Amino acid sequence: MSKKQVSQKPALPKGTRDFGPAQMAKRNFILDTIREVFRLYGYQPLETPSMENLSVLTGKYGDEGDKLIFRILDSGDFFSPVKTEFSLSAEEVGQLTDFFNAFFEEIARQLSQEEKGLFTFSGKLEGFPFSGPLTGIDKKEYTPKAAQKIKEGFAQALKNGNDAVLKRKEIGEQIRIFLEEYEIADIFVDVFSDLKLYAEENIERKITKFKQALVRQRVIPYFTAYFTQQSVEKYNLQYIIPFIAEKGLRYDLTVPFARYVVMNQHEITFPFKRYQIQPVWRADRPQKGRYREFYQCDADVVGTTSLLCEAEIVGMIAQVFRKLNLQDFTIKINNRKLLQGVVEAIGAQGKETDLLVAIDKLDKVGQEKVWQELRERGFTEEALTKLTPIFSTEENNEQRLAAAAQLLQSSPGRRSEVGRQGLAEVEEVFARVAECRPQDFGHESIPLEFDMTLARGLSYYTGAIFEVKVNNASLTSSVSGGGRYDNLTGVFGLPDVSGVGISFGVDRLYDVMEELDLFPPESLASTQVLLINFDRESEKHALKLLSQLRDAGIRSEIYPDTAKLKKQLTYADKKGIPWALLAGAEEIKNQRYGLKDLRSGEQTALSMEEIMECIKQ
Repeated sequence: MSKKQVSQKPALPKGTRDFGPAQMAKRNFILDTIREVFRLYGYQPLETPSMENLSVLTGKYGDEGDKLIFRILDSGDFFSPVKTEFSLSAEEVGQLTDFFNAFFEEIARQLSQEEKGLFTFSGKLEGFPFSGPLTGIDKKEYTPKAAQKIKEGFAQALKNGNDAVLKRKEIGEQIRIFLEEYEIADIFVDVFSDLKLYAEENIERKITKFKQALVRQRVIPYFTAYFTQQSVEKYNLQYIIPFIAEKGLRYDLTVPFARYVVMNQHEITFPFKRYQIQPVWRADRPQKGRYREFYQCDADVVGTTSLLCEAEIVGMIAQVFRKLNLQDFTIKINNRKLLQGVVEAIGAQGKETDLLVAIDKLDKVGQEKVWQELRERGFTEEALTKLTPIFSTEENNEQRLAAAAQLLQSSPGRRSEVGRQGLAEVEEVFARVAECRPQDFGHESIPLEFDMTLARGLSYYTGAIFEVKVNNASLTSSVSGGGRYDNLTGVFGLPDVSGVGISFGVDRLYDVMEELDLFPPESLASTQVLLINFDRESEKHALKLLSQLRDAGIRSEIYPDTAKLKKQLTYADKKGIPWALLAGAEEIKNQRYGLKDLRSGEQTALSMEEIMECIKQ
């Protein structure tokens, strides 16, 4: 007798949401509005895969950003029990451990004092589950003499070891894998050839095969027993994950776009303007306005350094917000070059990243907590005093720009010169925006504000940076942001291709518009008219009318069942359908149908031509 199936209460992953038809109508209103403005400015659509190789994603968002990337496990059960053919007895594990200890001790003994300088010595070989004297091995530093000494040490250790366990094929191959992971495997090829551990099969195929076997069958059940707790915590990510996860979900749309540009550089025309509307994922702590899955709407142009692009971005932001009926907002602008100059001006050279990470949290934690973090990061009280002007509360942009110029003049260094260049770029963006007619952007004046505390967390920005906030909403986070990046394509092998872009956060915009009740009623209606189904004859005639309505571009549907009139009208009312078309026997005979306005309750007898004209008004 089968066990009774236990019902499971369904739940969503934290930081994600469902969107029903009513919510989707509102979201589509936002998406369609942004898409319309992007196209108005000459941007072309683009899509990229939801997943990217981790080599593409990592290292582009800073240390904090890299921690928030969702990794995708490769296919397979990586943590299954050890298979019989790869199992080791406790005695054999001990013998293998002794072998590695003897191996590295022999290397250390044979190397001359000068050659030992090529390595960092400690009491434990970092990253291995075996104690030993060597760490920090750098293949590039090897001399032929040192390499030969290591070979000799390896061979001597083999002689001193237990032949039975060391010559077991899978053990020898795992030793080879260990060494390969530390990028010194090429030194040992001759040794392994002598041992004939790879006689039957291509060496590289063996390496690949047993690297997979090493991770899948040995990492968890075998290595954990020999890692210190500190090593386990450190190498769970740094060592294990690269072998079991090669891909990750998109963190943003900009880095995949840079990858696309590099891969398609010979097919696209520069300057290349693209827009992209797709979801991204971040393993963040869910809270109001912060989700783990959310949509971004990006527009970027690459292949030009012209600051006219920054001015047009300001224009696009203003026009999108006007069309969404968001009137009370502020576009903040700063420049990463300026922030580099600030770091030198306050005497904190080399701490650019520390400053950016700390002040990027200003809105979340407040100025006192930012001061505290900067002190913890090694900023002196003198440096913090000099930093005070960046927190200026002056409302006038000219005064803020003057304060920035005065701060940068206090230091004549190279980075301060870079900072002054960044300030000049900010001033030019203001000038370019002023040259445009504000009404072209849909505003009498554009609320553009210079803010020296604006940092933007992403590490790839190198020039202008933007953030947009809605002032009359409870959400304090930005709803849009972006900036210029000069080196992003360079990490993929295409240097000197500068780009600048903006990203709108659809989910935050949705929350703000919902709070302020800004969605227009017409954006919520899906069906415009419902045809009432009285009986089979009425249904047959209504289907013909339905075709006429749809041919005229009127969104329409017929109730599928011959139910009571009240039930059908209630259905229409709950769906927000504004009109009902009644075609009973009398209406069909006279070719004049009842059109009922479900908002006012009024009903009129009209011809089909009159009905279509009325609905379209």
